[in-house]
Amino acid sequence: MKRSELIKLLKKHGCYFLEEGTRHELWRSEITGKNFVIWRHTGSEIPTGTLRKILKEAGIRP
Repeated sequence: MKRSELIKLLKKHGCYFLEEGTRHELWRSEITGKNFVIWRHTGSEIPTGTLRKILKEAGIRP
């Protein structure tokens, strides 16, 4: 999954952007109440393990 697709999925499930770091963005999930990071490498696919971790922290089942 590309980063742009992940962002759309997160927004659909009520997650929102908090702040920007040097290489990552900090997001928050209203479902779990957790903050999590998303890397900002726009052109490449997100590795499967990283994607699973982000979705788990966001409270979204893949």
